[in-house]
Amino acid sequence: MQYGSTAGDDALIGRTAARIAELDGAPAGQATGLAKRLVITHGSQQFLYLLTEALCDPGDIVLVEDPTYFVYLGIMQSRGLAGRGVRMNRDGIDLGHLEQVLESLRRSGELKRVKMLYLVSYYQNPTGRSTGFAVKEGALELLSKYERAAGHPIYMLEDAAYRELGFAGEPASSALTVGGAAERVIYSGTYSKPFATGVRVGFGVLPEALLDPVLRIKANHDFGTSHLIQQLVFKALESGEYVKNLKKVQARYRAKAGAMTAAIKEFFPGSVEWEKPVGGLNVWAGLPRSTNTGMKSGFFRRALGQDVLYVPGNLCYADDVIRRKPSHEMRLSFGAAPEADIRRGIRRLGRVIGGN
Repeated sequence: MQYGSTAGDDALIGRTAARIAELDGAPAGQATGLAKRLVITHGSQQFLYLLTEALCDPGDIVLVEDPTYFVYLGIMQSRGLAGRGVRMNRDGIDLGHLEQVLESLRRSGELKRVKMLYLVSYYQNPTGRSTGFAVKEGALELLSKYERAAGHPIYMLEDAAYRELGFAGEPASSALTVGGAAERVIYSGTYSKPFATGVRVGFGVLPEALLDPVLRIKANHDFGTSHLIQQLVFKALESGEYVKNLKKVQARYRAKAGAMTAAIKEFFPGSVEWEKPVGGLNVWAGLPRSTNTGMKSGFFRRALGQDVLYVPGNLCYADDVIRRKPSHEMRLSFGAAPEADIRRGIRRLGRVIGGN
């Protein structure tokens, strides 16, 4: 019940490092190195904010997936940062387009403002896609290639918040296992989503150069994450309750995803494009391009009139001066609602789409 260290409880740090190494299929010895660079935070959201504050100055550029996690876009906006979108395919970001974006920034003289590439690499929010290991390797190679022109390191921030929420197949290893990752890869994770959302405990692995800057800012925020909650998570991990509960969470989300996809097949017209989720909490859907799904659109108001709420897809795109934001997409979440409500909501939304 006493104060802990700013970095976090040593026991939880060690157990978290071991958990990451286990998920990566890495030798147990790798956990020792990870633990030295690991910080425990009040949820992964705090880690993302601390890292962004430590690394970036107003006017800097962060490369993001198109689309990406809209809450992180809010962090960027609050810090005065600019985003540049990188197109996605089924295996994560499009490496060819990433190189085009980097080259364009080099030619315009803006590359010196680029500080990192942000990836939600497992069951991405909002699309549900995962980034393949070869794509992670390729992205790091490209960032390294352009570092000299930038005049400083360009980091990869791998947000793995949904990593343990898969329910079909095994996801790829993290970018921490790529050669040279210790100097350029930032890894963010959480215990909230896979264990208990009310337990606000997250963590991050940092290159050594960023560790002290992040810890100084965290000390100014809270002097360290709640020691009591850290002990709760540690005991759950050590006792096996964490994994036992995780299996229940995965099964629950698998059932909810099944309920949503079955309802989409039944109630959505064939003109709607969507992908079957294999993990995470969301289905990403694209309507005909003539349909505006934005918050100020008639479509959005009609959906609300049916007591259906979705995240408009345009909120998931950075304010990139190079391209216009798509306005015909939406993120549908199956995380919180019961299966009966999911089916009811999709049926109502299908009526709105059909009457558009």
